[in-house]
Amino acid sequence: MPRTTDGDGTPVPQRLLAAATRLFAEQGYDRTSVQEIVEAAGVTKGALYHYFGSKDDLLHEVYARVLRVQQERLDAFANADEPIEKRLRGAAADVVVTTIDNLDDASIFFRSMHHLSPEKNKQVRAERRRYHERFRALVEEGQRAGVFSTATPADLVVDYHFGSVHHLSTWYRPDGPMGAQEVADHLADLLLRALRP
Repeated sequence: MPRTTDGDGTPVPQRLLAAATRLFAEQGYDRTSVQEIVEAAGVTKGALYHYFGSKDDLLHEVYARVLRVQQERLDAFANADEPIEKRLRGAAADVVVTTIDNLDDASIFFRSMHHLSPEKNKQVRAERRRYHERFRALVEEGQRAGVFSTATPADLVVDYHFGSVHHLSTWYRPDGPMGAQEVADHLADLLLRALRP
C-alpha cells in the first residue's frame, strides 16, 4: 500500500493534486503527462492510481474541491437567520473571493473541462447546477418577498453574476490594484443594485 504522507506529513493525494494543479496551469492539461505529475509529486504511478483512477479524475478533483467548499459556504449563507439582502450579498461576495483564492483551479477547469469523460462532465454539470439553483433560490426568495425586483428573471440574474465570476481568471491579478475582497464587494453590490425594486 502506498505511503499516505511524505516526510513533512503532507498526504499523498494533496501532493498529487498540488503537482497536477501547478502543471496543468503551467503547460495545460492535455500537454501534461501522468509521469510528469508523479515525478513532481515525488510518488509512483501506483500511488497515483491508488488515489485517482486517471488523469481525468485529477482534473475533476481540481475543480470539485473548490465547488465543495463553495457549496458548503453557500448553504451556510442560505440557512443563516438574516435578512435576504444580507444573505444574498454574502453569498455573492463569497463566490468571488473563493474563486480568486483558487484562481488556478478555476481557470484550469474552465480551460480543460472538455477533456473530462462524458460521465465526469455530467457529474460536474450536476454539481454546478445544484450550486446555481441554491443561489437562484435566494434571488427568488427576495423577489417573492418584494425585497428584490421581479423585472429581471432570477435565472438571468444568476447568469449575470456567474458570468462575471467565471471570467475572473481572464483579468484578475493578485498584484493588481484591487484585492479579492474589494472585487467581491463591487460585484456583490452590482448584483444587489440590479435587483433593487
